[in-house]
Amino acid sequence: MTTAAVSTVDTEAGPFSAIVDTDGAVLASGWTADPGALHPLIHASIRPAELITRADLGAVTKAVIAYHEGDLAAVAQTPVRQRGGEFMEAAWRVLRTVPAGAPVSYAEYAALAGRPAAVRAAATACARNPAALFVPCHRVLRTGGGLGGFRWGPEVKRWLLTHEGS
Repeated sequence: MTTAAVSTVDTEAGPFSAIVDTDGAVLASGWTADPGALHPLIHASIRPAELITRADLGAVTKAVIAYHEGDLAAVAQTPVRQRGGEFMEAAWRVLRTVPAGAPVSYAEYAALAGRPAAVRAAATACARNPAALFVPCHRVLRTGGGLGGFRWGPEVKRWLLTHEGS
């Protein structure tokens, strides 16, 4: 039986929950007060059987708080563990290279991920990203600058982009 720790902290953008593996890697995260909503987002091959609630997740909690207080680079080095198809995993790695304050379009994101014609696949990678913030899918916009979708709602996406100076 595998276990992982889960915690929720209050942020300016709303409550933020994270599920972290025993080695400190983020498995899932997002702006929700219900950490149970994150559990099904984790790929079945790495999904923990049990979640243990903690008040603090150490380095992960510190990074989340620091980011929301203005240290936009605080989450960049936090380890993340995600599973999906080959393109999806590659696309998630690419998302971690998109800098704060410099959002890209879905088409630009597809090109960065090595498949310029795969705009829908790139959008799907954003939509299925279980580790929001640490894998910053909020930095991908529609062509023309429209927000596009975001699992945690347009208000949170707008807040994040404004916070990052976009």
